[in-house]
Amino acid sequence: MDHRRTDAYLHRIGAARPAAPTSDALRALHLAHLRAVPFENLSVHLGEEIVLDPDALVAKLVDRGRGGFCYELNGAFGALLDALGFEVTPLQARVPGGDGRLGIPYDHMALRVRTADGATWLADVGFGTHTHYPLAYEERGEQRDPDGVFRIEDGAAGTVDGAADTDFLVLRDGDPQYLLEQRPRALRDFEAGAWYHRTSPASHFTRSLVCSRLTEDGRITLSGHTLTTTVGGRRTRTELPTDAAVLEVYDQHFGIVLDRLPPEPNPAEV
Repeated sequence: MDHRRTDAYLHRIGAARPAAPTSDALRALHLAHLRAVPFENLSVHLGEEIVLDPDALVAKLVDRGRGGFCYELNGAFGALLDALGFEVTPLQARVPGGDGRLGIPYDHMALRVRTADGATWLADVGFGTHTHYPLAYEERGEQRDPDGVFRIEDGAAGTVDGAADTDFLVLRDGDPQYLLEQRPRALRDFEAGAWYHRTSPASHFTRSLVCSRLTEDGRITLSGHTLTTTVGGRRTRTELPTDAAVLEVYDQHFGIVLDRLPPEPNPAEV
């Protein structure tokens, strides 16, 4: 991205251009991104193509005011960080399902980020409810975050089926979140995973509709006609009575202007 495009992205997330690509700057950008750009899978249900190209991803977030899911959000965020002088490496991860079995290869994308002050971080703005701040990549003790206590464990082989000794297991409050491979990847490597999650009846993205954003005091989530606000750990659910009310929530709370609602999936039919 050129200087103008980078400034437009920073304006989108309400962040100032950092003086240097430091750890503090990364933390500030990470939190700002989560608060401004929603985790959403509307493209899956609106029949929109998901193009894993940095320019296309940045255009979706910056020009169209949209969000996305992991490949899109971390892909665009990685492009921003690269433009600001951070050293960014995409990594692939597999997410355990409800039965404990791992998802497909390239199930999830996260970022390894090295900063000018010599630190290495695991940044992830594309996992929905996750850390507010990057995790210290080489730390193996507990890492406390506003959204829980996180831990990175080495050598997960034997702990999670199919893991290699070099994989990392990321846990939140003791529960596995994903198994992370350390081998560097490129954005194009995730195209098959994006296609699977956009088309497969087995993908949780085809079986659900979600738009969610971190707020200063909690989180706000819209799923179909159900609006869920979380403040101080307390959840309040509101059923929106009309399609017009849903469209208004998309606009007012997520900055997403739609001319039609995405159809709500019926998990029994997909």
